[in-house]
Amino acid sequence: MSSLSLTFRAAAHAEQTGEVLVFLATVTHESLETPIYLSSDPTARLSTDPLRYGTVSRGNTYDYLPMSLVLPEDSLDTEPTMQLQIDNVMRTLTPLLRSISTPAIVTVELVLASTPDTVEAIWPEFELTKSTPAADVVAVDLTTDSDQDEPYPAGLFTPAGFPGLF
Repeated sequence: MSSLSLTFRAAAHAEQTGEVLVFLATVTHESLETPIYLSSDPTARLSTDPLRYGTVSRGNTYDYLPMSLVLPEDSLDTEPTMQLQIDNVMRTLTPLLRSISTPAIVTVELVLASTPDTVEAIWPEFELTKSTPAADVVAVDLTTDSDQDEPYPAGLFTPAGFPGLF
């Protein structure tokens, strides 16, 4: 995680502020030609025909979709998991999620609407492990690479693997 800017800290500790927190999600997958860029805030009008809003950050255009994010817990006992709930307003997200057979990689970043090129916090390379589409909301579960999937013990001392021991 990067260090937080003075503007962000002042806004976080202020009783009232005009600053807007914006979550930027970048979805990458081997079957996608280009990454999917999503923004949680309609920071600027991107085009009029068709009408599009979004956020431009570091040269990338993030399309606005109403979404909420449950951040991972800061605990050593549980693996980091995050849930992203995206309003299913375009109806194109569900077929896209159903067409992907292997986990996509999602990077979530936090910026301020006033300074979208400054990343305040980042949660890199979460795997999209589960998606639950509904008529109004698509819930997406994101987890990091889990050690629970790794075999334990990693190797066994057998005559085939270690002939010098026997």
